[in-house]
Amino acid sequence: MLVSIITVCYNSAATIRKAIESVLNQTYPNIEYTIVDGLSKDNTVEIARSYEAAFREKGYSFRVISEKDQGIYDAMNKGIRMASGTLVGMINSDDWYEPIAVETAANAYQEDPYDVFYGDINLIRSNGQIIVKRSRLDRFPSSRHWNHPTTFITKKAYDQVGLYKNEAIYDDFDLILRMRRAGKRIAIRNVVLANFKTGGVSNEKSLKKCFKRIRIRYKNYRNNGYSPLYIFESIAMEVAKLILS
Repeated sequence: MLVSIITVCYNSAATIRKAIESVLNQTYPNIEYTIVDGLSKDNTVEIARSYEAAFREKGYSFRVISEKDQGIYDAMNKGIRMASGTLVGMINSDDWYEPIAVETAANAYQEDPYDVFYGDINLIRSNGQIIVKRSRLDRFPSSRHWNHPTTFITKKAYDQVGLYKNEAIYDDFDLILRMRRAGKRIAIRNVVLANFKTGGVSNEKSLKKCFKRIRIRYKNYRNNGYSPLYIFESIAMEVAKLILS
């Protein structure tokens, strides 16, 4: 079974090697890897293309696309449209997979087919501290137990439910809410599958940015038919991120 992996990037020369090598070092044998670059002004594209021979030698399909986009989710959508695998995974340019990530997702699908899959993740703070964020399928949906870099979604589910809306920073969680609303089958494994460095756009330590993120998170819940009480969940998640980042 072919698995498609997508990395979106822009001016990521300082970090992208680790992301690329984490895909190259997967234990799973059948991977299609697409890097979608937004016309980087540094040498991100040159670094990415320097791995072409290594991917070819391992037998993985590999391509680099570099063109203007409308933001991270627009770039992700481009990658999804090009994907031909049964499963589609996303690993951003400053994150990286554990070697067993793709194999774990593929084995879980072959054992019991799902629409959406995710696992545990290492959150790496700026001081080097590592916190394992566990995955869980909550009865009442929350991003506190969902980890985007460990997520694999079937191409069929994307075709049925749709892609990212490309509207705001939490469009990834909005997609998960839409998958749930559509009744898509979700599976998890309590295994660390990826590593995520805190401190990005979704963790900026500013009260103004925090309030903006609360509004966006709450809007996702309301747009997907959830109770106004989810304002408390939205506040709690953003306060926790301010403390832990």
